[in-house]
Amino acid sequence: MHNYYVYIITNKSKAVLYIGVTNDLARRLYEHQEDSGNGKRHFTGRYNICYLIYWEYFENIAQAIDREKELKGWRREKKEKLIHGFNPDWNFLNEEISE
Repeated sequence: MHNYYVYIITNKSKAVLYIGVTNDLARRLYEHQEDSGNGKRHFTGRYNICYLIYWEYFENIAQAIDREKELKGWRREKKEKLIHGFNPDWNFLNEEISE
């Protein structure tokens, strides 16, 4: 059994959305936080995007990648509706993800 996640993270002001896919959500969030705090080498680091607001679970990597591509193709308004349905208050969910 494999674990894959499509996730959406944002910055503190919730102005920027980033969609990604990973097989280890806790590790990937840590990497985003590290880049945001120290490295600033990637898009997420430069814009301090490290706050988890949405995620989906998949057992198949092809399905996860297809979903990531689908979400990336959506307009912001549609992404906001998806997030709102999952996390109505747009709470930062990083602490809910266990190692």
